[in-house]
Amino acid sequence: MLDRLTRRVRADEPESPLPPPLSAARIAEAERRLGFPLHPLLALIYREFANGGFGPDYQLLSLVDGPTDEQAVDSYLEARAADGGSDWAWPEGVLPILDWGCGMYACVDCRTEEGTVLLFEPNPGDPDLAWWVDSPSLAQWLDHYVEDTGWWVRAEDGDDVGEMPPWPHARARAAG
Repeated sequence: MLDRLTRRVRADEPESPLPPPLSAARIAEAERRLGFPLHPLLALIYREFANGGFGPDYQLLSLVDGPTDEQAVDSYLEARAADGGSDWAWPEGVLPILDWGCGMYACVDCRTEEGTVLLFEPNPGDPDLAWWVDSPSLAQWLDHYVEDTGWWVRAEDGDDVGEMPPWPHARARAAG
């Protein structure tokens, strides 16, 4: 996966250096702050590849202390604190990894073996309609990026992106 990711990133930004990866100690500190371990593939990317700054559209967030405007750990902690106890409470273990703009985020469910990638889309205004399954796994979501087959490519081209299945666990996990 990392070799394919490297080729794709180099094709996207041949002259731009990637942010350096994080040490195992920095990742462990991030996990301590989060209160849960990162999905193994996500940890591998941050440890062996780069601290964000690549990927579709607005690019992956840095985990901590990186060049992106937002940091994934801070975004998660702020979201969990901001709406706790409300219908909009952020689900436990769901780490935002990419800001799509307009309040939308790609997130990894770090509590699943597959690392399900979720789309948080709050714009309809209903918390029960805000969470969607973007991809059953982080590996598949990254494949979509590498191969230019993600919904974001179709959306950019003005094509219908189709329906994503709703994520039914948002409310229960937000209470956790």
